[in-house]
Amino acid sequence: MSHENTATSTLPTGHPRELASAPGSEWWRSAVIYQIYPRSFADASGDGIGDLAGITQRLESLANLGVDAVWLSPFFRSPQKDAGYDVSDYCNVDPIFGTLDDFDALRDRAHELGLRVIVDLVPNHCSSEHEWFQEAMAAGPGSPERDRFIFRPGTGESGELPPNNWHSMFGGPAWTRTTNADGTPGDWYLHLFDSTQPDFDWTNPWVWEQFRQILRFWLDRGVDGFRVDVAHGLMKAEGLPDIDEVDEADSELAEGLMGSLEVPYWGQETVHAVYRDWHAVLAEYEGDRVLCAEAWVEPLAKAALWVRPDEMHQAFNFSYLATPWLAPRLRDVITESLEAFTGVGAPSTWVLSNHDVVRHASRLGLAPYSAGPVSGIGPSSPEKPDAALGLHRARAATALMLALPGSAYLYQGEELGLPEVIELDDDYRQDPSFHRTAGEVYGRDGCRVPIPWEPDAPAFGFNTTGESWLPQPETFAQFAHSAQAGVEGSTLELYRRALALRAEYGFGLGALTWLEGYGDDVIAFRNGDVTVIANLGDAPVEVPAGEVVLASDPLDAGSIPRDTTVWVTA
Repeated sequence: MSHENTATSTLPTGHPRELASAPGSEWWRSAVIYQIYPRSFADASGDGIGDLAGITQRLESLANLGVDAVWLSPFFRSPQKDAGYDVSDYCNVDPIFGTLDDFDALRDRAHELGLRVIVDLVPNHCSSEHEWFQEAMAAGPGSPERDRFIFRPGTGESGELPPNNWHSMFGGPAWTRTTNADGTPGDWYLHLFDSTQPDFDWTNPWVWEQFRQILRFWLDRGVDGFRVDVAHGLMKAEGLPDIDEVDEADSELAEGLMGSLEVPYWGQETVHAVYRDWHAVLAEYEGDRVLCAEAWVEPLAKAALWVRPDEMHQAFNFSYLATPWLAPRLRDVITESLEAFTGVGAPSTWVLSNHDVVRHASRLGLAPYSAGPVSGIGPSSPEKPDAALGLHRARAATALMLALPGSAYLYQGEELGLPEVIELDDDYRQDPSFHRTAGEVYGRDGCRVPIPWEPDAPAFGFNTTGESWLPQPETFAQFAHSAQAGVEGSTLELYRRALALRAEYGFGLGALTWLEGYGDDVIAFRNGDVTVIANLGDAPVEVPAGEVVLASDPLDAGSIPRDTTVWVTA
């Protein structure tokens, strides 16, 4: 590993981490964790790309919002072929985001504000520019350096065909052929994502040891945990067998990541040994450090395998994210989630948006009963969201989610009600899934546009220069943070109140009891002393006796209108 400074930093007074809590009371069991996509949150340098110093300047707004922790998407050194998920140095900060000193300043400020810091780790693959892969390419076939990655000879008469028929999640084949030193065609290497992201060979003990060192580097630096990218990957089935032929659409990001296919590169039993090893590394450190799995697997009972007591602590609940806005379906997934995760002693997590999916303020406005695509919406998409309906439902969905027991994740800008940016010219799009599919998949740029802070400032306050790596639409002015702060009924104030009440009533560590007597279009339950009702149907629902402490939108003469959620105390 190469890095500028390996010294363990001194944590400031007031650091929020405590000695290890009694099992069942750890902070992460009930935390609300806010995802920051660094290049789009705040830009202190003014170059149009967000950075760590910009994040530090805006952290107080997140403390005021009421979240417990921030999760930073990758800020490591990277060629940025996939927005930082192509890492060339795991123990250094990419210059576009700043320096290790900038990270230390961010960590210190976060801890002063009572916010924990979670960093994103990408263990399935690295950048083709990482020195480990460069050494593998230079060393040639059969070398120990090549054993770090998955190189295989091709098939066909002269090795001209890939080793198997696996598809990249970004489109096209999952294999790229190398060229030998003498100019002749060589072996192929596996990349489940872009060709610049070669997959590690996790059967190699050398790879295990490198990542132990990476974990310790950041733990020594005071991070409170890791979100693990593609946690269901890493291990591949022995022999790398072909998959059954599938429709081309199944190679797209949406289908591939959602675990809808039983394929030999997702969810292999052998991957769990990796996280048992990592669990032991985190246990070497004081406090409740956390591992959260990005594991796109179905069903939820399978996802729960990642959070057994000696493995990871949390797993994203993508089944919940992908559930249509239908009361019966939501009741089922909530019940299934609580049963699956409680069954292994872990909290359920809840999430509606992230950097890989269409923002839920737009997704829920696509059709009356649609969860919407996760592979992007663009100018030529056959269906465009109803903006007003989408925001109305998004507010109700958030109020429902934040009342559930467990831990919740928020994606930057959703507290502003930000919609997906649809009208992006092709020339601006940077997502490799867009380019590898020749524009057939719009990809994820629409949810990654820099967020607005002030309505009348350059780049809406993202920086002071007006530069922006993806163009911001003029409509962002109405969603700007300062335009909503203190405004009764704004989406920002709805989030603030919901988060404050969630903490006050202890929802995260609570228990859900379903309430009978409501129709199929209504979700009704109690969490502690609070009754939560979400009306997803046309017929108004009478507000139960008690005090309404939260309503996602105005009530109608004592009744709950369609697509509205209320919290009522007895």
